[in-house]
Amino acid sequence: MILLLIRFIRMVASTWPQKASRPGRPDGSGRRPVGLLLHQARYDLLGILRNRQARFFTLILPLLFLVIFVGVFGNHTVGPEHVKASTYYVPGLTALAIISGSFVNLVISVTAQRESGVLKRRRATPVPARVIIGGRMLTAIVVSVVVSVVLLGVGRVAYGVQLPTSTIPGVAVTIVAGSATFCVLGYALSTAIGSADSAQPTVQAIMLPLYFISGVFIPNPTLPQWLQDVARVFPVQHLADALQHAFDPAAQGAGFVWSDLGMLAAWAAIGLAVALRRFAWAPTAAPA
Repeated sequence: MILLLIRFIRMVASTWPQKASRPGRPDGSGRRPVGLLLHQARYDLLGILRNRQARFFTLILPLLFLVIFVGVFGNHTVGPEHVKASTYYVPGLTALAIISGSFVNLVISVTAQRESGVLKRRRATPVPARVIIGGRMLTAIVVSVVVSVVLLGVGRVAYGVQLPTSTIPGVAVTIVAGSATFCVLGYALSTAIGSADSAQPTVQAIMLPLYFISGVFIPNPTLPQWLQDVARVFPVQHLADALQHAFDPAAQGAGFVWSDLGMLAAWAAIGLAVALRRFAWAPTAAPA
């Protein structure tokens, strides 16, 4: 389904008139930037779909957690809003899927490609850097949207999870904003990791505690106050909170939580500043 969507957009883009390349300044294939971006996104998407580890952590694990959590803990009311457990789990696991597709996979793959020299070789091609980075971000957004739809569909069919129609715009904007934010943070964190072998342990050491204290798996009002204060500093809780607010049957309006979206924007700005200053295409272990 994801590839069909990308292929459709590429087909539409290919019908646009093409501008000839300027002599001496090859642009790769004479394509418009949109066509190049979609081509790059399709390449990155195929890479994710052909990677068993990425498929499992991004597509399968959130669904597996949903089934396990409801099976083990039941589908009773939870949290301060007293919603069904499945209605709490679906937005939390959607946040997990967004972070896995936009942050975890990106940090691991970018670090591995940089240290193996793949990024340096890709940078040496006529494809602009903004296309390579933008294609990876577009891929993450598409994967996040598709996994969110699948999670909601399974939750609705199997457990009766309802998403108020009025809050769909808030959910959509939160998914896109969260995916873009964690993509930027992924590029920023990759600059602090020196080898491909240490990428996955580093990411898991950072994210697993944040998942537990940010209300992704369990309602965090049951946690000590100091842990709740720590969680509020990081973007994971704000992504999960924004999604859970939109799934609340008592939610009013279009489902936007501007305070949470503002925190995501602040973290995106920090990540962008770090990435622009420190990101490197060449292996960090390479001799100067």
